[in-house]
Amino acid sequence: MGTITTNDGTEIYYKDWGAGQPIVFSHGWPLSADDWDAQLLFFLHHGYRVIAHDRRGHGRSEQTGEGHDMDHYADDLAALTAHLDLSNAIHVGHSTGGGEVVRYLARHGEGRVAKAALLCAVPPLMVRTESNPDGLPKDVFDDFQRQLAENRSQFYRDIAAGPFYGFNRPGAEPSEAVIQNWWRQGMMGGAKAHYDGVVAFSQTDFTDDLKRITVPVLVMHSQDDQVVPYVASGPLSAKLLRDATLHTYENFPHGMPTTQAETINADLLEFLRG
Repeated sequence: MGTITTNDGTEIYYKDWGAGQPIVFSHGWPLSADDWDAQLLFFLHHGYRVIAHDRRGHGRSEQTGEGHDMDHYADDLAALTAHLDLSNAIHVGHSTGGGEVVRYLARHGEGRVAKAALLCAVPPLMVRTESNPDGLPKDVFDDFQRQLAENRSQFYRDIAAGPFYGFNRPGAEPSEAVIQNWWRQGMMGGAKAHYDGVVAFSQTDFTDDLKRITVPVLVMHSQDDQVVPYVASGPLSAKLLRDATLHTYENFPHGMPTTQAETINADLLEFLRG
């Protein structure tokens, strides 16, 4: 574990465990590197070097008031990979982290990268526009910001207890430990970063970024994702990428790396070894 300082003076926290081919994990909003626990331990035990950072304003990274946009997220990731002098790396991004990975590859090139995986990721574009009719109305994201500003703690509790892990589905058995861990990670970060991050993950258009990527990419998405709707994300990203494999799940939630870790880890491992 350590920290780096980016060009604009922001301190970024990261974990770096093991040896072997590096896998770099980028987490979702508003969480931290801890959301990858099930993957870090699994791939560490399979001989990989595992690296995960807390995005600026999230987790243990500095709660800076500025730079909460995809370009800064990508630049921070580039600074980390350069600091660690990574090569032949595999980049895995969940939700907002998938957008971070896509922007990083398009903005900073693929010289250090072998493959990538996008899990329930926000690209190509979440918000509804004339050219993206299946996206979510902007009002949805405006309401996210309103609830965050009014009572962030309650808002985060409601997300974790409901749509993020599918605990609101009939017959679901909510895990209090999972809910509290999500809430804990969210509340570790800064309200300003999370407020601005809603715009970053919902209104950034990754269409051109996806077209520029040439490394093999595994796109993993569930049809029952209640946070990043399948119809406007995974399949569209796979079509825009030059070398993509789309892996569709039927009934997994948005937080499937946690609740369905055994399946997700096995499918990721198969892709990495393929």
